[in-house]
Amino acid sequence: MKKKEVYYYNDELNDEFSRANIVPRVIDKNYKYIHKNPLWDFCSFFIQNILSMPIKILYGKLKFRIKYIGKEKLKQYKKDGYFIYVNHTQPFADVFIPSLPVYPKRNHFIVNPENVSMKFLGNSIQLFGAIPIPNKKDGMKNFLKSIKYHIEKKHSITIYPEAHIWPYYTKIRPFKDVSFKYPVELEKATYCMTNTYQSYGKNKKKVRIVTYIDGPFFANKNLNSKDQKKELRDKVYNCMCKRSMNSNIEVVKYIPNKDVTFKNR
Repeated sequence: MKKKEVYYYNDELNDEFSRANIVPRVIDKNYKYIHKNPLWDFCSFFIQNILSMPIKILYGKLKFRIKYIGKEKLKQYKKDGYFIYVNHTQPFADVFIPSLPVYPKRNHFIVNPENVSMKFLGNSIQLFGAIPIPNKKDGMKNFLKSIKYHIEKKHSITIYPEAHIWPYYTKIRPFKDVSFKYPVELEKATYCMTNTYQSYGKNKKKVRIVTYIDGPFFANKNLNSKDQKKELRDKVYNCMCKRSMNSNIEVVKYIPNKDVTFKNR
């Protein structure tokens, strides 16, 4: 294991530690979310579930010795669409970590506009399953239509409610309930996957990812829509917090800037 890095943060909700510096493109009403061309659909399926799968498996095994606990919980809704909420702790691996246990179901993931703004790639990222959040209000209608479209196609949709990447972070950052409106409105099952970092090896100094799968969770239809979102969010958040306690090794240390300021007084 490499020497521990130290990151200083100000805001758990908004600080970003991804090293990518990409200018986001405009995602508005003109952005094409749904491609009904059979050739596009075939290419997307081929890339997601055939071409990239050996790379995902090998990278996960060789880089992280990844292990999933609770995969059997997904079988109950293998013939239906559902939502997956995951903590955001890897810039590359987070793209495929949820895809492996849901296979052969096709997995799509909601991303920031920067992810479809990379040079030379652009819209082709959609072929891998990306659904970018619009940064213009008039793009929201088509964005919501695409979520419904993929759920009705019995695909899974992965959401990173923390929104920003904190590499190797071992806790769960507080997140809002806004993204929980999708399973509430579509009345679909919700799962969470919690990536934890655990030691292994002769001296217990090597690190691996152990991902816990929990659910399904459902919204309480006896509540109004606002309270349904909040309660569902709390169920997922509390479950992820509990699972995160299984992390037993720290690769990156995160320190609040206020603590540093206080110590330096």
